[in-house]
Amino acid sequence: MKLRGLLLENASLSQYTSWRVGGPAERLYQPADVADLALFLQTLPPQEPILWLGLGSNVLIRDGGVRGTVIVTQGCLDGLKLLNDDTIYAEAGVACPTLARFSARHALQGAEFLAGIPGTVGGALKMNAGCHGGETWAIVESVVTLDRRGNEYRRRPSEYQVAYRSVQGVADEWFVAGYFRLRPGDKEQALAQIRELLAYRAATQPTSEPSCGSVFRNPPGGYAGRLIEACGLKGKRIGGASVSMKHANFIINEGNATASDIEALIDWVADQVKSAHGVELVREVHIIGQRLK
Repeated sequence: MKLRGLLLENASLSQYTSWRVGGPAERLYQPADVADLALFLQTLPPQEPILWLGLGSNVLIRDGGVRGTVIVTQGCLDGLKLLNDDTIYAEAGVACPTLARFSARHALQGAEFLAGIPGTVGGALKMNAGCHGGETWAIVESVVTLDRRGNEYRRRPSEYQVAYRSVQGVADEWFVAGYFRLRPGDKEQALAQIRELLAYRAATQPTSEPSCGSVFRNPPGGYAGRLIEACGLKGKRIGGASVSMKHANFIINEGNATASDIEALIDWVADQVKSAHGVELVREVHIIGQRLK
């Protein structure tokens, strides 16, 4: 069978990340669908490094780029359908807010919180993304995965160790879809909750500027943003990267930042909080790739 997706070599990753920074991928593949992706995985060497990118909203790709193959799901793997009265099937490339609105329009409740997550279903499954009291795996009925040989599996939540922003499961398997079980409810109430959540997010977060979302996890019993703000770090900058004036747990690309600028600012902010408060902030964002030599 012939591959139907898009294969690029030495492709810049900056256009695939929400920070708008990042060096090239040796190879980049956008699959036509799940079957095409399974076929593509069969063509790769057994030890090929593989990186998956959704909306690129929770990663920092270093300026030296990524060795191996990057599989991009944004703009593809976008299957989304209502299966029965309470279950929705969504593929890995579906944006989380799209799934939230889809469920609400079908008078299903429980996925509204996903409207506040600037990523894809695949990323949400990988890290148990959550906000406003909701977490992704609380609504997962089962998931579909592919392994390196392109074999497909249907797996249950009991096969994973799920924790705060962490999901551990079978090695070298990747989420390509999820089945989400929700509760029948009031359509207008669900849509109103989504509108309220999006309005709050726009009012409190720099949603119109290039960022990755929250840089650090909230420490137990506290908030990373409050600790950073208490250190007087809003507006602090390194190169073209700055701590957001709107929300201190966001770092902004002011237009000319490099990944090195952003990484240096992340490390500096963490050091300042550790010195002032004795709290070791844990990064929520994943830093990937090679530094420029």
